[in-house]
Amino acid sequence: MKRPKVIVFMPAYNVASTLERTVRDMPPGIADEILLIDDGCTDDTACLGKQLGLTVIRNGRNRGYGYSQRIGQIKALEKGADVVVMLHPDYQYDPRRLKELITPIIRGEADLVFGSRMRSRKETLENGMPYSKYILNRIYMYTQNYLLHAHLSEYFSGYRAFSQKLLTTLPLYAFSDNFVYDQELMISALAYGFTVAEIPVPVRYFREASSMRFLKGVEFLHQSNIALTRYLLYAYHIYRSPMFIYRSSPRLTSSQSGLDK
Repeated sequence: MKRPKVIVFMPAYNVASTLERTVRDMPPGIADEILLIDDGCTDDTACLGKQLGLTVIRNGRNRGYGYSQRIGQIKALEKGADVVVMLHPDYQYDPRRLKELITPIIRGEADLVFGSRMRSRKETLENGMPYSKYILNRIYMYTQNYLLHAHLSEYFSGYRAFSQKLLTTLPLYAFSDNFVYDQELMISALAYGFTVAEIPVPVRYFREASSMRFLKGVEFLHQSNIALTRYLLYAYHIYRSPMFIYRSSPRLTSSQSGLDK
């Protein structure tokens, strides 16, 4: 049986201080290729990525986290990936759990797998997550589980694995270029009936690890609530949102994306 092709992509903005540690901790022999999506970095991220043997894809300018994620997913598909993994290169998530993350997809048990930080309240807080952030995560988790009829421990993880089938079915172009892309993709996946699973992943909170600023966090939660509302309007046949309209396998040329190769 042919081994599935696994491609990891990292949406990156000024992560030169943590990129090497993230890459070095990835178990060898699992990822066939690692893509670094340079979203207008102003530090040495791109140069370091090339030194580490990564395939560096430049957005040309800062286009947003969601845009970078979409580019990473589409480029991975164009390279023939059967499993696509997103790993934030800020060394917050444990890269050593890569095999566990992709195993449910390879076995056909899931199409989207989360690396969940919420294994236990004690461990999460001891690892450095601010208490206010923990509470907000839990409130949002209970709310979203109730509305989406799901049973997940969190929704904001930056460590995710996707099946080829999921990424070639969901309307990726309908999702935001900003941070809410994650939530829109997740809601769309559940609405389409895809199986979502999660594995526990320890995380680290330290000065270099990325953290959303307060105003950005408020904006993100507001946009997430809008995405949930759009889902409810769709579920009750009130509004036909583009987030839930099937599109064929995504293809993107360099001229369409504005990529700086």
